[in-house]
Amino acid sequence: MVSISGIRGVFGDGLDAQALVQYAGGFGAWCRQQTAHPTVVVGRDARVTGDVCSRLVIGALQAAGCHVVDAGLATTPTVEMAVAQIGAQGGIILSASHNPAQWNALKLLNGSGEFLSREQGETVLALSEDRAAQTVPFDKVGTYRSEDFLPAHIQAILDLPFIDAELIGSRQFRVAVDAVNSVGGIAVPALLNALGVEEIDCLNCEPTGLFAHNPEPLPQHLGDIMKRVKATQADLGVVVDPDADRLALVEDGGRFFGEELTQVLAADFLWRRRPGAFVTNLSSSRAIEHVAERHGQPVYRSAVGEVNVVELMKETNATLGGEGNGGVILPDLHLGRDALVGIAMTLQYLAERETSLSALRAEYPSLIITKNKLPLGDADPDAVLAGIAERYASDAEARISTVDGVKLDFDAGWVHLRKSNTEPILRVYAEAGTTDEADALAQRFMDELSQKAGTAPAN
Repeated sequence: MVSISGIRGVFGDGLDAQALVQYAGGFGAWCRQQTAHPTVVVGRDARVTGDVCSRLVIGALQAAGCHVVDAGLATTPTVEMAVAQIGAQGGIILSASHNPAQWNALKLLNGSGEFLSREQGETVLALSEDRAAQTVPFDKVGTYRSEDFLPAHIQAILDLPFIDAELIGSRQFRVAVDAVNSVGGIAVPALLNALGVEEIDCLNCEPTGLFAHNPEPLPQHLGDIMKRVKATQADLGVVVDPDADRLALVEDGGRFFGEELTQVLAADFLWRRRPGAFVTNLSSSRAIEHVAERHGQPVYRSAVGEVNVVELMKETNATLGGEGNGGVILPDLHLGRDALVGIAMTLQYLAERETSLSALRAEYPSLIITKNKLPLGDADPDAVLAGIAERYASDAEARISTVDGVKLDFDAGWVHLRKSNTEPILRVYAEAGTTDEADALAQRFMDELSQKAGTAPAN
């Protein structure tokens, strides 16, 4: 799959050595268009295929004339910051994010450490078809070195004017961590130590790439850490996905705080210090509007995808942004989702207010969001979604948006139907005041989608 979220596939079934070399070579050729001797940072999560994929990609980049700085096992935000830190022309992160262990991907960054724009991506794809552009003469081959960028990433978080490690340390937090046996198992404990947290209970923190559970940080996958937080009376649980750009939290007592509320908490924290716009995507909870109204601040919504959120953040000069999948984007640090800064902001907020995560949760609106996946077989997803949009275009009770798929806003809830950027499916997200209402709304539209696609009703 080739999209704004990268080049993803199942290793050995589409994403093979030839594809990795081809796309890495095309990216290297694009970097060489920026300067004659470009530098590219390469990092990876802990997937079993990560090492072999990394070596193939690094070789292809060197063959294309790029000097490679190997960040090794590194979070996605760490690599994003590293590109800007050393003035590189680009970066490649080998991670399929929340996808299962058999998947891997190339996430491509420009010289600002941000995901490629659509136009930049199209140029890379064109160069990926041009074999002659992907190889330089023997005396122009790029060099190789390795560097650990995590300390600089953590220090940049500590240097933020609103992060006080001494205050956080004084609270003597007990924090449980579930890093799904990937790079978060290295980065999150290191960050917590730097913030003065001494009691760290690590669960699935060995970076073996053998995911202990489904890597998407949803409540149905996180029973173990919820039980651990409750059993150990931890102050909170911290959950990250394999490349640690998404953050979900578990409350004291073991209740799932959720990934949808991560950006809400971050915004609530930052708006107490400074005003400014917030940008999120169309699939994120309405809870952010409720908190924004309390602070008197505007919220803007983009199409789904980090690059779309970042683009709108630039247009609106946003003070903060994010996505309801647990992403927090702080421009003070860098324009990318960053679980580490989200953790620091959470602990700072709890320390300042001398409160608990469960008490904070009680201050936010009680909304339930349900996230569903719907395969449509051979049906044309664009035609199916167009049929839904046409049907509801004249519905007085529905406010409709077709910026990204079809989103229908009702007074009592909303539903968003769209093609996934990362999987060959339709995503059906719905939110309402109760679980039953959200599930019923989602099921209603999954049935309608199935009928229009000529497939069996969705369950």
